[in-house]
Formats: sequence, structure tokens, C-alpha cells
Amino acid sequence: MGQKTHPSGFRIGITKFHQSSWFSKMKSYSQIIEEDYKIRKYINESLYKAGISKVKIDRKLDQTEINIHTARPGLILGKMGTGIDIIRNTLQKLINTKSKIRVNIIEIKDPDREAILLAQWISQQLEKRVAFRRAVRQGIQKAQKAHIKGIKIQISGRLNGAEIARTEWVREGRVPLQTLRANIDYAYTRAQTIYGILGIKIWLFKGKEIEV
Repeated sequence: MGQKTHPSGFRIGITKFHQSSWFSKMKSYSQIIEEDYKIRKYINESLYKAGISKVKIDRKLDQTEINIHTARPGLILGKMGTGIDIIRNTLQKLINTKSKIRVNIIEIKDPDREAILLAQWISQQLEKRVAFRRAVRQGIQKAQKAHIKGIKIQISGRLNGAEIARTEWVREGRVPLQTLRANIDYAYTRAQTIYGILGIKIWLFKGKEIEV
């Protein structure tokens, strides 16, 4: 059997960093992990249409700073910029913490260079009953226009409503998964189609981080 390694976890401490940054005693460690999970779950579910690529959480002594990287900041800010206050108040009640919550919105200039946003777009196409080969081809074209050096897309499940589930993948350019210096952006999502769930995996090669 193949030994698969998560591309992001494989590179933590080398070219990638943790999505959460904090330090705690062992007694409160599990509680803070649960809080981080609740924060991300609320933001990703309630702001799904805003095109969120990642949520970074930095905890200080009396403050929790949440950086939301989004392709559509206008949807989060809302009219008169009240969206951030709603998110902050909801999170304050959700995790029931005494520390202040600060929410920052960071706009993604080029959404087609983000693996998770590309995976969500393909998922939406499959849910609209677009043929999977066409959705994959269009996804590759979007990535190529964004000057990605390499892309691999894998879709698993009852493709086009076939009786037997299978896995198909397409690769364009270089995707060096075993090169630690390679900046690999990986994402996984699901498409809820009428004939079952399809799993979508995307690997984007954005170039080398460290030049020797």
C-alpha cells in the first residue's frame, strides 16, 4: 500500500507554519484546541460563500486575534461594515472566553492560486451536474491563467453517476511532493451530488520557497 503524507504537515517548520499560534499549560491545552475548532467551524460554515481559504488564530495573554483570508471581503464586512462586529460577538458567546477577540479580514488578490477555493469551485460545478472531466479541465485552465507551475486534481466516487465508484486524476506541469523546498498548496473538499458524495483533492505547485 502507498504511504501517503499530508503535504502541509510534511513541511511544517521548513516552509510552512502552523495555522494556530499559542502556548498553554497541559490543563487548558485540550480546551484551547476545542475553541480553535469551534472558531474555524463557525467561520467556514457561516461564511461559506465568502471564499475563505484559511483562518489563522494567534493567542496572546488577553487577546485572541483571528485573521480570515477571503476572496470576497465585501460579503463578510456587510453593509456599513457591521459584519465583523457580528462575528466577534457570536464567537465571544460561542467559546465563552474572557479574552478580547479581534477579527482581521485579509483579501486574497488571486483566488485561482488557492487550492481550497479551486476545490470549492469544482465542487460547485459537480453539484450543478457538470461532467467531471469538463469541471477538471476548466479548473486546470483557471490555475494555468494564474501562472501555477503545476497542478494535480483527483476526484473519487460515482463519477457522472456511474454504478461503480472509481478514482480519476489529471496532472499538468510539475508537482514534486517529495521536495521539501517545494511550495505545495493542498486542499480536500466534498461535492454533495444527487448520486452520492464525490471527494475532490487538489495539489498546486507554486514554486520553490528556499533557493539553495
